[in-house]
Amino acid sequence: MGLKKKKEIQVDAFVLDHQQLERLRSFADAEGQNLASLLLRGLQLPDGIQQIHCIKQIVPLLEKMDTSCLGDPIIKSCLDILAAMFLSLDVKNPLKKVLASSLNSLPELTVAEATHSFVDCLREELKTTDLSQYRKIMDNLASCMENISIGKSSVYILFKEALHFLQKSLLETEEENRKFSGNRIAQTRLMHDLLMGVKVSMMLIQKIQENIQENIWKKLDSPIWQSMCGLLNSFTCFLVNVDLLQTVQTTAGLAVVLFTKTMFEPAEKLPCLISDLLLGSLKSSDIPEWFLDNCGSLCLAEISDSVLLFLCHGALAMLEWKNGSMGQNGEKLLLDIAMTLLILSTRLKESVMAASLSRILSVWTNSALDVLQSSSDNLKFGLNGNSDMMGKMLDYVYAHWEHPLDAVRHQTKLIFKNLLQIHHATVKGSVVKLDSFFLGLTESLLSLEWHVKGKYSSLGCLVECVGVENILAMDRTIPAQILDAMSDQSFAPYASDLLETMFMNHKRHLTSVLEGDNWIDNWHETWVSPLLLILCDGNPEQATYVTDYYLPKLLKCSPECLNYMIKILQTSAESNVGSCSTRGSLGALMACLRTARAHGHLQFTDMMHGSLVSVGCIKQGLVHQHDQVRIDALGLLCESHRSTEIISIEEMQLIEFFIKYNLNSQSPAVRQQICSLLKKLFCRIYESSQTVHKMQQMKSKQGPLKQSIMWDPLTTLQQYKDFMSSLCGILFEALFPGSSHPTRFIALTLLGIIAGIFPISEGQSQELFQIAQEFGPTRVQTLLHCFASTFEEVKILAFELLMKLHPALSYLQDSEKLQPLFQVAMQLSTSIKPYDCVTASYLLNFLIHRKDLLKVCFKNNPLLGTFQPDEDMFAHPDISADPVEENTLAVIKHLLETVEEEIFQAEKSLLQAAASFPMYGRVHCITGALHQLPLNNLTRILEWKEIVAKLILMSYKLSAVVSPVVQSSSPEGLIPMDTDSDTSERLQLILCEIQPCDTNNYFSEVKLLKEHCRIDCVKESAEHICPENRDFNMKIDLGTKPQGLLVYTLIHSL
Repeated sequence: MGLKKKKEIQVDAFVLDHQQLERLRSFADAEGQNLASLLLRGLQLPDGIQQIHCIKQIVPLLEKMDTSCLGDPIIKSCLDILAAMFLSLDVKNPLKKVLASSLNSLPELTVAEATHSFVDCLREELKTTDLSQYRKIMDNLASCMENISIGKSSVYILFKEALHFLQKSLLETEEENRKFSGNRIAQTRLMHDLLMGVKVSMMLIQKIQENIQENIWKKLDSPIWQSMCGLLNSFTCFLVNVDLLQTVQTTAGLAVVLFTKTMFEPAEKLPCLISDLLLGSLKSSDIPEWFLDNCGSLCLAEISDSVLLFLCHGALAMLEWKNGSMGQNGEKLLLDIAMTLLILSTRLKESVMAASLSRILSVWTNSALDVLQSSSDNLKFGLNGNSDMMGKMLDYVYAHWEHPLDAVRHQTKLIFKNLLQIHHATVKGSVVKLDSFFLGLTESLLSLEWHVKGKYSSLGCLVECVGVENILAMDRTIPAQILDAMSDQSFAPYASDLLETMFMNHKRHLTSVLEGDNWIDNWHETWVSPLLLILCDGNPEQATYVTDYYLPKLLKCSPECLNYMIKILQTSAESNVGSCSTRGSLGALMACLRTARAHGHLQFTDMMHGSLVSVGCIKQGLVHQHDQVRIDALGLLCESHRSTEIISIEEMQLIEFFIKYNLNSQSPAVRQQICSLLKKLFCRIYESSQTVHKMQQMKSKQGPLKQSIMWDPLTTLQQYKDFMSSLCGILFEALFPGSSHPTRFIALTLLGIIAGIFPISEGQSQELFQIAQEFGPTRVQTLLHCFASTFEEVKILAFELLMKLHPALSYLQDSEKLQPLFQVAMQLSTSIKPYDCVTASYLLNFLIHRKDLLKVCFKNNPLLGTFQPDEDMFAHPDISADPVEENTLAVIKHLLETVEEEIFQAEKSLLQAAASFPMYGRVHCITGALHQLPLNNLTRILEWKEIVAKLILMSYKLSAVVSPVVQSSSPEGLIPMDTDSDTSERLQLILCEIQPCDTNNYFSEVKLLKEHCRIDCVKESAEHICPENRDFNMKIDLGTKPQGLLVYTLIHSL
């Protein structure tokens, strides 16, 4: 497993302007040791990361100063540059964060001077009238208030100027947004600027305003008050403007409540104002004039549903709900907000608004819990679980716990959980177990069908609130009912989560009331026994989902329950072995052991040495009638939570035992699982062998005394080699002529996996397994014989395996062995059996990768001599770096010449072509050769141009020749196999369609032909033409460049 490459961090450097540069130069000392020299040297560096190292040296240098340095112009100039630097850097630049950290660490002596520098720089920024700079200044204000104390002090000093800037920037940005109506990109950018402006305004009030004396700004004619009124007016406009982004509207709702809270007097009447605003019962006599002037659209007109929602959110987020600070007016506001939200929930159905409403309702429940800590009895009565308000809240939960949106479902669960806590807070001190609300709610939930997904999360919340014992007391079969619901995979995750909540709560309860291990029998009986019943006799899907979802969580909670499972299942294994349709106790045991080992709760060596399970028992599982039992038994051997865990001798023997009896599996799914699990085993062997090999190398460096007492790694490595060699032998034996398709599929797949995991590499230690040593002449011949299989996936697997190993196949280093294979491929390419040409294609593709193929063909096949690619090829064998291209070129030339001759003969008689030389085989071989050719990296461009031209012309000629068959009224081509009169009449009609293209009267009368004389073969030739041209045109250059393979003149001639 390779290490992930670490991403390089790019930091933009700060560039000094000319004036700053000259100032630093004027103050730099000759030795280059003072602060100006350090800044000058560091800030002239072109790399931001190097500048970061420079900034980190500033504070240590300043700490060396004493009081005599106060007022030093060098210090002042350097602090001015640092302030300008901080305000000029982008907010996301890491250099800005490092600078903020350094400024926070400035010595106390320099803080006042640094603050003065910040104030001067920030004041100049706040005076700007350039709209394009507004967002940068907003970011700087936020950075000053968030990151550095000096910046916060500076903003405090410039509070009035900052408010004025924000008021001006929001007005101008909103106007600019209106001008760009219809330009979505520009409007989106401007609306995000508005959002930032609203957030910074709120930050300014929350962090700075509280330190401003009220008698200074709470005057109707003061500049600060006027700016705040202007901002409140802007926020109100944003809140009701449906053309803005919803995030802008939501944040504006927060800002309206925050500014109103800050400006409104007396504070105790603020909840009444917001209640009347939400309920639409405001009276003009009760509204302050400044509020009416700036929030008139909220007071005088009917408020839309979305605005009501955002105002509710603002009230919940911005008002102080803890400690009962708002008194009974605050309690009334809390109930009014709840009622407003519940009404809105029946009207706001659009997904985004529904998600927002669910989130705000969740916030309301948190606020209610805060208020209940010191609330009146009236509020407790109004929020009791049996109250009308709580009933409506529960109705909302029931209506939305299966909402299509994940966000709504998640918030609904939080709401329900908080509602339980709210009721608990209203009856604090009473016995929860006897509470009528909880009892009624539990009965109501349990009465629902288990196909209601919301039931699971709600029951989980109820368990956490009242304890699982109170729920089990009502029905002890609940665990079994939940397990039954896991027969449907869509409910399995919900059911397993609920069961986990219940059995963990149960364990905590039992361990708190019972001493020692007295609790464990009760817990096993409740949670483990129902599981074992399903694993033994449940339906396959249910057993699978319970094993995948529930069993790992159960073992994680109580690993010791594995011993209980083994004891119970082994006791009943003899009487309940299982069958082809049921797992039985043995199958359940294999599933439990496999899961336990895969999750690290069981070591195979501990299982063997501790006599938990016998080898004979595992063997029974490996040859069980039930597919899943065999897979679980194999998974027990192959899966481990440690990728380098050493494989024991017993495991190797059991794997060989499994392979011998399971290669002929008829189920494709089982075959895939077998290969997947064994791949995990092979990977573990490879990883652990690497580890053991390193241990051996370390051991060889130690003294003989230590060597004598340590475990011998060489023994393990030799066991690995013997095991892998034996396994390869078993797999090759399974490829005997006449072996079944499933057997060949598994054997070839596993051999391919082994070849991929144990790659051929030069210089590999002889102590490690090397796959190339397992491929002798006989085994290579066995793989080549697999090309003759009628199943193409067997051909593919054999071809891929040979290609992985072909550099190390010494058997084919003898060039004389290539000629017979090449001749066989050519003979098969003209066979009248369609699958023979597929065999020929794979054989040719394999031979094309042999370096000596071309030389052998020239020597023994005179036909190829006329298609010699380069007369100097043999004199200069290194003329092409890739022998694949040379071989492909020669083979295609040979096939092309043969096809052209066959087309000439087919023009005389299609029927004779079909019986003697069907052309589709040659075409298929050409297509196969082209598919593996690297078309983007060719070297013999001129010759390929010639070949491409011939291929295209050949394709159109072939298309013209076979068109009578393809275009006949027979959907499958002409297959004259039947002897009855009706079929003969039909055949006569088809022959009449074809006859005009036949020149030797083969179709003058109906002939009853044998099966091998089928004309549908020429139809297959046509079916190869279109893909061939398509693939070529997709891969090669069709442009006007000189190196392009196709030229305009060729296309024009077609």
